[in-house]
Amino acid sequence: MTALTGPPPSPPPGSAESSFHWQFWAKSAIYPLIMAAMTATPRPMPFRKMNGLGNDFVVLDLRAHPLALTEELARRIADRENGVGCDQFITIEPARTGGDAFMGIRNNDGGAVEACGNAARCIGQILLDETGKDAVTIETPSGDTVATRGPEGTITVDMGEPRLGWDEIPLSEEFRDTRAIELEVGPLGDPIMHSPAVVNVGNPHAIFFVDDVDAIDLGRIGPMLEHHPLFPERANISVAQVLSPTHIRIRTWERGAGLTKACGTAACASAVAAIRRRKTERTMTVSLPGGDLTLEWREADNRIYMTGPATLDYESELDPALLSGGAA
Repeated sequence: MTALTGPPPSPPPGSAESSFHWQFWAKSAIYPLIMAAMTATPRPMPFRKMNGLGNDFVVLDLRAHPLALTEELARRIADRENGVGCDQFITIEPARTGGDAFMGIRNNDGGAVEACGNAARCIGQILLDETGKDAVTIETPSGDTVATRGPEGTITVDMGEPRLGWDEIPLSEEFRDTRAIELEVGPLGDPIMHSPAVVNVGNPHAIFFVDDVDAIDLGRIGPMLEHHPLFPERANISVAQVLSPTHIRIRTWERGAGLTKACGTAACASAVAAIRRRKTERTMTVSLPGGDLTLEWREADNRIYMTGPATLDYESELDPALLSGGAA
């Protein structure tokens, strides 16, 4: 069969044959291109699977491999049964304001969020290895964070200054003292837990201090408090147990993700809450189900510094069927 490289000789101009001839040629030339575009198999998309103390991420580098990311696509990839599976879906994108890269964050429900401390350590490790620098600036929706290398292969990230005003959390009504707001869980007069501290470290947190974090059914209580009317943007809910002036233990129901092995911003918020209530010193170990972080809220600059591991689990490629909407 002869390839179609141009229109065949034309019938006389103005004739019915001429109009039909040109319409037929145009459709014949364009139709194969349209069909090829519609049936083309999406190219494989490389990704990294990483975790910070068991808080796991799918990381896509969109600088090298652009992708039109939607909430629905993020949800499919984060699905643990039919996708790759993760707590958060992280993108590395070109810098927007002079940093080394921008970090996009979505929870496994597909919704975009402002900050993720464990992911910041993972992206910090990637950028530190990539650039050879001593410090890298990661742009995030909640502002810039700086990552440096810590002791024994750990990564330290500057999580910025905590926001403590009721309208900065934000809360739906005014509380002058956010160290302990009026909120109870359980029977009237005999609550299971009460008077949480509230802190914003790029996203909103409520921290309840309890005698035993394992005694609280956070899987049941967490989602109710996440959606409490007091939190117009919803909230991350943590229970915290003070073990010593330099050691606390926490468990967290993460907004949009559920129970998690580790939440870096919750560790930061809990440390700030403990210090504000004079329960601990300004440097401490925060133990989470997935392991330990070192937190310091420096008096000199009012900034929170978090140090902990960043682990690369493996590198692979997303199944093209997943990108096109099918099952992997």
